[in-house]
Amino acid sequence: MKRRTFIQTSSLMTLPVLLKGMEVTAIAKSSLATLINPEDDRVLVLVQLNGGNDGLNTFIPLDQYDALSKARGSLLLPASEVLKISDSQGFHKSLTGFESLYKNGQMAVVQSVGYPNQNRSHFRSTDIWTTASDSEQYISTGWLGRYFDLKYPGYPEGYPNAENPDPFAITLGFVVSETCQGQSSNYSFTVNSEEDIKTLNETVPGSTDGSCHSGELAYLRDVVRQTNAYSSRVLEAFENGNNLVTYTEGNSLSQQLKIVANLISGGLKTKIYVVSQGGYDTHANQVVGGDTVNGEHADLLNVLGTAIREFQDDLTALGIEKRVVGMTFSEFGRRIKANDSFGTDHGTAAPLFVFGSCVNAGVYGQNPQISDPIDAEEGVAMQYDFRSVYASLLMDWFNTSQADIETVLFKDFQRIPFLKDCTISTDTQEISGLSLGSSPNPATNYLQLEFDSIGGWTEIDIFDVRGYSIKSISAQKLAKASIKMSVDLDQLPAGMYFLRVAQGAAVATSKFVKL
Repeated sequence: MKRRTFIQTSSLMTLPVLLKGMEVTAIAKSSLATLINPEDDRVLVLVQLNGGNDGLNTFIPLDQYDALSKARGSLLLPASEVLKISDSQGFHKSLTGFESLYKNGQMAVVQSVGYPNQNRSHFRSTDIWTTASDSEQYISTGWLGRYFDLKYPGYPEGYPNAENPDPFAITLGFVVSETCQGQSSNYSFTVNSEEDIKTLNETVPGSTDGSCHSGELAYLRDVVRQTNAYSSRVLEAFENGNNLVTYTEGNSLSQQLKIVANLISGGLKTKIYVVSQGGYDTHANQVVGGDTVNGEHADLLNVLGTAIREFQDDLTALGIEKRVVGMTFSEFGRRIKANDSFGTDHGTAAPLFVFGSCVNAGVYGQNPQISDPIDAEEGVAMQYDFRSVYASLLMDWFNTSQADIETVLFKDFQRIPFLKDCTISTDTQEISGLSLGSSPNPATNYLQLEFDSIGGWTEIDIFDVRGYSIKSISAQKLAKASIKMSVDLDQLPAGMYFLRVAQGAAVATSKFVKL
């Protein structure tokens, strides 16, 4: 096996779990430098919801309740059970943790997050989210891996070292996150449990037998030696760290986040943590037949909300809450219509949740528009591209330059102001979308659209009900004014479509039928 091939296909950070029998090497201690931005010690926690979360059952648009009752009456939570944050929207009953965080000014809801030309395959859509590629692009590096590559060219050669003794990223689990895959190696270190951490340095010297593979084995030993150096730092931080709240036993996500809080409080300067929760592929038994309050999805949401609330409470008790921001993500949402198995099938966009004490709490974007007729394939129309969320985190949390953001994400995206200066008090607020109207509906040859421009770069596009980009109408800078525009529909086949207008941090969608 060639050395470069080995590095690209096997993160050196997984080796302590997979390969025993190698010696432990300690590294010199020094004052610990931060990794992404030398001026701060901020941490980003990614919470991956594997399987495709049903956003319409997570953050419920109460102003669309009548249409939802027709489309998914067998699944829809009774309006009286919704945890309302306003007259028009609220969390699922099981998300008391999210409700608490939101009302404490510690959570932002970003509506209808997805990407153009939605791919409904679990594997491919996950690749798109972790690499931040277009749906037609195939990229071998993760978005955070590319960011680290900008800062640490040549990695893993020479790491860890006195200036960077700690892992750049940690994945809770057995497999490193592709989010952190760099050009030559994955920047992530894996930790599976507290017991794993406690036994990280329990290895013994290995041997080289002089066989034809001795060169590869010697190289492997060097890699593991580097990895064990990271292991000693993780173990040291774990022993120095603490948890000041009680995490729920049996809640696997809580136990992952408990480790994260412990390591941060113990002085580890890792910048990225990736945790995950599975089970969101709810094709069947999403609810218990006849009981739309309980079921598999309700149980998943209870685990999620409880874990994140406990984690945030722990950060606050430890006095490190202003250092950490978290974000949930899932590969896609579910379709609007329920299926015949008390479940939902693969869809398009879904809400994304950003949490932490430095969050500018509120709702970003408008409620999804649910209206008859509803196609069997129809998903929630995208409002925000997920890469706009990434760009906003890089810019406002890690103080990344615009040029570097465009290098990491390949192009420019909207900035969504869901983060703020922590010295400012947290006042929950609702962030409204653009006021968008279109007529006639149904339409034949043309569509007249109207919206109140707030000024700035504006993109106007048409998508089909599966989330595919059908037509770009305009991409230009507009003045602050009332905009009226006629859109030619002659080339569009008959069917249902969504019009999307994005301007600054504001977005709006409007559904129409072409006859």
